[in-house]
Amino acid sequence: MGGMSESVPLRCPACGRAHRFAVPSYPCACGAPVAPPLDPRALPATVTHRSWEEEWVTVHCAACDRPSAWPRPELGCPCGTVLRLPVAGVRDAPGDIPPRPVRPAFRPVTIRTARDAVTAAALYLRWLGHRDVRRADRRPSSGIGLAARGVLAQVDPTVRPADARDVECLWLTATTESAACVYFSLAGYGDEARARADALGVPLFVLDLTGTPQPVNEPAEAFAA
Repeated sequence: MGGMSESVPLRCPACGRAHRFAVPSYPCACGAPVAPPLDPRALPATVTHRSWEEEWVTVHCAACDRPSAWPRPELGCPCGTVLRLPVAGVRDAPGDIPPRPVRPAFRPVTIRTARDAVTAAALYLRWLGHRDVRRADRRPSSGIGLAARGVLAQVDPTVRPADARDVECLWLTATTESAACVYFSLAGYGDEARARADALGVPLFVLDLTGTPQPVNEPAEAFAA
């Protein structure tokens, strides 16, 4: 399953606005583009609440048949309605997927919402080889927590730069779980937060609006490598 992206016409059930939706594609480890195949027989569903388990689906690459977990396709209407498009012949993403043997070029997702920021960070962690990315059991002091085997990440999509307390709380939580940690922030970091992160060895990344995490300290450079 999966392959080149398809484009379909949609109409918002709330306001009647017509849309043309192009399914986003993602890179497989073999380099081929993978896009969740839409089900033409089913109608889009209006998203009224979110569940982490419902955000992801497993799609097989048409070129190499490798399974990978990708975000479910969604369309946001200017009226505020969010439509989740039905996907054909796929199953919910499992919690653990074999790691990629090679690392292709990272392909980001444009950040327009807080959910996009979380998706960008999750995709980046997967690109680095952490295949079992999931919602963290513990809620961080701010933002959203992500977890993978041996790694705890915090994604802060707010307009407030992260402070030293945010960095310390992440580091303490990761220490109690015997895990490494990494911080992703949309608004950047204050000077004290950077100094504290350097002292504790916490990798700091800034998420630009293209969805590409940019390392801002030496631990982040090492983490990305």
